[in-house]
Amino acid sequence: MKLKKLEHRLTVCKVASVEDIDLSSELYFIGRTDEELSLVCKTEDTPIHTLERDDGWRGFRIQGVLDFSLIGILSKLSSILAEHRIGIFAVSTYNTDYILVKEENFERALEILGSEGYSVV
Repeated sequence: MKLKKLEHRLTVCKVASVEDIDLSSELYFIGRTDEELSLVCKTEDTPIHTLERDDGWRGFRIQGVLDFSLIGILSKLSSILAEHRIGIFAVSTYNTDYILVKEENFERALEILGSEGYSVV
């Protein structure tokens, strides 16, 4: 299975309103619940007004389109990283999954996954 590195530095934050988000940005993930409005975006695109923010994330995605019948892909990746004490922040889209790790763990995470048979491009 191939993993594609994202070149951007990322930020995870909470915002008060969708109006705070630049929807023309190249990359972002929005999650809304009855409790919060969360945003993952390139650090340079982080809204000026955030309720909370956590910088210093890097990420990679599973290459290709994942069929919904596939089971355990994200679980396997997160388990491998957990065994090496690397925490993750996962985001799923219709096509695939994205895994974010803190920047100081990024290269080590990719090396570990490479040693487990994942191809990193």
